[in-house]
Amino acid sequence: MSPKEVLEFAKKNHVKQLDLRFSDIPGLQHHVSYPITELSEESFQDGYGMDGSSIRGWAAINESDMLLMPDASTAFIDPFYEIPTLVMVCDVVDPITRQNYNRDPRWIARKAELYLKNSGIGDTAYFGAEAEFFIFDNVRFDQNQHSGFYFIDAEEGRWNSGREGDNLGYRPRYKEGYFPVPPTDHYQGLRGAMVETMIRCGLNIECHHHEVATGGQCEIDQRFDTLVKSADNMMTYKYVVRNVAYLAGKTVTFMPKPLFADNGSGMHTHQSIWKGGKPLFAGDGYAGLSGMALNYIGGLLKHARALSAIIAPTTNSYKRLVPGYEAPVNLAYSRRNRSAACRIPMYSASPKAKRVEFRPPDPAANPYLAFAAMMMAGLDGVLNKLEPGEPLDKDIYDLSPEEMKSVPSMPASLEEALTCLEEDHEFMLKGDVFSEDLIETFIDYKRKNEADAIRLRPHPYEFALYYDI
Repeated sequence: MSPKEVLEFAKKNHVKQLDLRFSDIPGLQHHVSYPITELSEESFQDGYGMDGSSIRGWAAINESDMLLMPDASTAFIDPFYEIPTLVMVCDVVDPITRQNYNRDPRWIARKAELYLKNSGIGDTAYFGAEAEFFIFDNVRFDQNQHSGFYFIDAEEGRWNSGREGDNLGYRPRYKEGYFPVPPTDHYQGLRGAMVETMIRCGLNIECHHHEVATGGQCEIDQRFDTLVKSADNMMTYKYVVRNVAYLAGKTVTFMPKPLFADNGSGMHTHQSIWKGGKPLFAGDGYAGLSGMALNYIGGLLKHARALSAIIAPTTNSYKRLVPGYEAPVNLAYSRRNRSAACRIPMYSASPKAKRVEFRPPDPAANPYLAFAAMMMAGLDGVLNKLEPGEPLDKDIYDLSPEEMKSVPSMPASLEEALTCLEEDHEFMLKGDVFSEDLIETFIDYKRKNEADAIRLRPHPYEFALYYDI
């Protein structure tokens, strides 16, 4: 919609409130609301003031004034507010220079799209991300100087322990939760409500299902879209999932590994480059790929260890990225083989369906930063004609120790991933898509507030291991 059409849309839907949304560097969405009388066509040029110093990783207090610039093309009616409310996603602008703020994740994603067009390689990057999540009934956690704990209760994950009087026995077993019908799949109805709500918000949904883990692990798949639009959609996806669950008395987490001894949640990301309406990843090479697509894979694999800090950006991410739980620890590519970091789906022979699925990302990632960084890595491979090596069509986890030595792997911790990003980020600076300031800010924030914070605290399992040492 254009600004004029947004105003007409608001009038037609009897809108009373305006809700403006934007994202911080870690990927949490924020909002501020106004009476709809505060919205005019001029608002799209003038913007709305806000304090950037209170947002994680943003401006210092002496340069805190920022402007939120609503994007008319993102408008939809919020399905959860009792008062009819129009939602728009915003870009963040410096009020003095009127330049986009270089720490705004959405601006970085927009610059990535501009870089692709200016490179001459293509004009459109399509992304389709599959974000998995868990549905729990109750979660409790705390951490202080003398105690630390978490407790999860999941209707679907009471694990037939014999302790519950109302246990009817239909529970997925560990790592055996893929595609069961109800009643073993407890959340068909709830996911259906999530899907219908997403459609009302303008998302294009392809399917939904139970995932491999117990404890209510689910997946809802969106249709691919352009890079920035897919990132916008992922923020709306998370918002809808959480709120539908909340209204049903449930809680959702996109934390990558909340349950020990079961599969974690990934955000497998399908990606392809097009130009002039034509797909560029289809060809007569391996798995029906073009040379460009193979070079794109070469870029992803070369820079995967640096990317890991952005696409798997939490200490908890590296409890998912371990062997034995279908997580792509090893950096290889293959058709069909889901244990490879890069998989080429073979469902369709259509050139339009030819794409690369990068499997290491998880849903804790900021989608604006993650999609932009992955595309920059892939384009670096295309520009430098990086070969991905030989495909690995065997089950990676069945390889001998000798064979495994030749297969590089993802970092084993957030600390290691941040070091990899420090050492390898030149490819992200091309076209001023990412800046040294942004990368330095990201690394410093993650080290201080997450990696070091976890490292300094005793872990509950350490008491089981060492209390009587």
